[in-house]
Amino acid sequence: MADNIIYEQPLNERIRTFLRLEFLFSRVENALASNDEINNRSAIDGLLSILSVFERSDLKAEIIKELERLITNLSALENSPGVNKSALDQLLGELDQTLDALHLTKTAIGQSLRDNEFLYAIRQRSSIAGGTCDFDLPAYHHWLQQTSDSDRRQQILAWTEQFSAVKSAIKLTMQLIRGSTGFKDFSANTGFYQHSLDSSQPTQLIRVKLPKKANYYPEISGGKHRFTVRFMQFDITQRPQQISDDVDFHLSCCVM
Repeated sequence: MADNIIYEQPLNERIRTFLRLEFLFSRVENALASNDEINNRSAIDGLLSILSVFERSDLKAEIIKELERLITNLSALENSPGVNKSALDQLLGELDQTLDALHLTKTAIGQSLRDNEFLYAIRQRSSIAGGTCDFDLPAYHHWLQQTSDSDRRQQILAWTEQFSAVKSAIKLTMQLIRGSTGFKDFSANTGFYQHSLDSSQPTQLIRVKLPKKANYYPEISGGKHRFTVRFMQFDITQRPQQISDDVDFHLSCCVM
């Protein structure tokens, strides 16, 4: 078990959406690790949440832009001293392959799931608290009870396959962004820290690492030019308060 907790704060809407999708893909994947009714329901809920995210904007175009930006930035490093050209070429190849897979997707991502009457009925009821009970959706109840565990799993995997190119793109993008900058040591005076950013190199993601045993957590807020970190005392019984002690912490400002 890790001895530290990493807290992340995106500084633009694109990375914010990528983190949400990363969370939802992980939720579906974890739910499919156990093949029972409760976990199948959780996987379906996660799948429908992913579908909802794609309805809010032209996310496919945003992902393509991000991959193209990463390819441009990494290609500029090819002739830099000390760069492992073999590793860089392999990484650029992965990015190109992922980009090609997205370009080959001609229809709107997840369109066949939107057109699926079975899933549509579940989506309609999911907005109501407890709305997917057996009596609300007898067809859903029938599928969960009558279909074999392996068949349900295969069906959910087939539905999630429509997002495979997006999942690969986001996994690779976040891996590169997180790995672009290492952690450095900083100190927050009386639990408060402010940091100015170089607007010529836009920061994508702020990461704060703290010991797991610490009884406080960071609240991070920021924009293009600066960000702040307030360390709050954790107390589940009352409103959080900023701690008064100085806090040593590890910080990474991911620019890639």
